[in-house]
Amino acid sequence: MILVTGGLGFIGSHTVRALQDMGEDCVLVQRREAEVPAFLDAARAAVERADITDLPSLLDIGTRRKITGIVHLAGSMPWPPGSDEPIDATRRALGGLFNILEAARSWGVARVGVASTIGVYSGVAGEGALHEDMPLPMTSPHLIPAFKKIGELLNDHLAGATGMDIVNYRISATWGPRGHVDPFFAAPELVHAAARGTEPDLSHLRAPAHAEDSIDLCYVKDTGRAIALLQLGDRLGHRTYNVASGRATSNAEVAAAIRTVVPDARIELPAGEAGPRNHLDITRLQQDTGYRPAYDTERAVADYIAWLRAGNER
Repeated sequence: MILVTGGLGFIGSHTVRALQDMGEDCVLVQRREAEVPAFLDAARAAVERADITDLPSLLDIGTRRKITGIVHLAGSMPWPPGSDEPIDATRRALGGLFNILEAARSWGVARVGVASTIGVYSGVAGEGALHEDMPLPMTSPHLIPAFKKIGELLNDHLAGATGMDIVNYRISATWGPRGHVDPFFAAPELVHAAARGTEPDLSHLRAPAHAEDSIDLCYVKDTGRAIALLQLGDRLGHRTYNVASGRATSNAEVAAAIRTVVPDARIELPAGEAGPRNHLDITRLQQDTGYRPAYDTERAVADYIAWLRAGNER
């Protein structure tokens, strides 16, 4: 069984679906109670309520379940920021990551995958492909990439020191069913507004959106499948992988795809772009797992709108 922290969340639930499609049973670990989504095979998805910062309760899962691998998608960072005393919050956040790795060693699991983010590349100069071996700035503009960088360094150290197989997933901007409107990119709100028949409200974005603004957008079903392939691959040649579509998608491309489904969608974005046109290089992921994105922009938009129009809130 593969233990997935955050297994009932956005990316987690789609990762579980992909693992199930590949023949794996899963243990879904959540801190709060939540229902198993209908698109999962509930008979093959055992739910355990546990806090990863509580090592005894985490280890107890292994006394009742035969855990063969771990996909750690729950955030090992102080979140929400400012809600706790910062030193204690940081200690708990990193302690959660250490507990996952301690459990992995205790259970003798084959591989531990840990979520990182496209945000670690923030501040890298230039346009084009972003490679896993690129030097990264030591600073970060946001708490999330800062702690993901810390986690990657710790994982690299502990993999070497313990001999465990620990893999970092640098996950690109991910959108699709069960996702939230995101403060970093406009695409989810553009789709939600089209499905509602309203004008998009982009006031939540950290910066104004422009038509040519672009980012590596990966549909969540592709994200989940890529993570599942990395978890189950026989042999991986690296410790860090970009999990992405491998191309930059602009807001204008998303808008055009939306209009093929909703011709009267009210999308008006100013011309121009706010930053460089980058994407994550996925050569390493493709070579080691055979992954290829199944959803281009048009297919992703059509699938997402159909999901929302079926009565799903997000």
